[in-house]
Amino acid sequence: MDSFELFARNLGFKFIAGIDEAGRGPLAGPVVAAAVILPPGYKNGDIKDSKRLSPRKREALFDIIEKDALSIGLGMVEPSLIDTINILRATLRAMEQAVSNLSNSPDYILIDGINTINVPIPQKTIIGGDSLSVSVAAASIIAKVSRDRIMDRYHDDYSVYNFKKNKGYGTKEHREAILKHGYCEIHRKSFKLKTPYEK
Repeated sequence: MDSFELFARNLGFKFIAGIDEAGRGPLAGPVVAAAVILPPGYKNGDIKDSKRLSPRKREALFDIIEKDALSIGLGMVEPSLIDTINILRATLRAMEQAVSNLSNSPDYILIDGINTINVPIPQKTIIGGDSLSVSVAAASIIAKVSRDRIMDRYHDDYSVYNFKKNKGYGTKEHREAILKHGYCEIHRKSFKLKTPYEK
């Protein structure tokens, strides 16, 4: 899980940031990105793609990463801007914000996916990076837990949609609630809403 970090260090780079996002697909809530710089040679076999971890395990690893990381940056783009600029551009903007919010400026970036971001720093995209790079996997955990906590808070304001359970994703229950109550302020109105009966 650290071969990409080792490759970058062998090229002379010192502060290597892994970047990932959470929340590209939901019908509601922000897209959140995280950038994480881990210490040289850092290893933790429990850190992996956040989607492969239970909520409890993610929360525990969030605390460990927060304690061990040299720097963590978060970026977030709200639904109204997602509707204006589209989800891909919003995701890249959130990633750029995450990098700018690092207390240590990275000199190399590892990004999950296929898209680079608009920052003047050498970068490498990695398809499936959250399963191949410890830095990207750490970022995926930070982004996922941070976004889940945001959606839990939104649940208190919009409980009819049960955001605490679905985190804004288009579950059958969530789609039925939209059909019954309409959209709320944090719904992405540019996203196509399938009825609960469409496959």
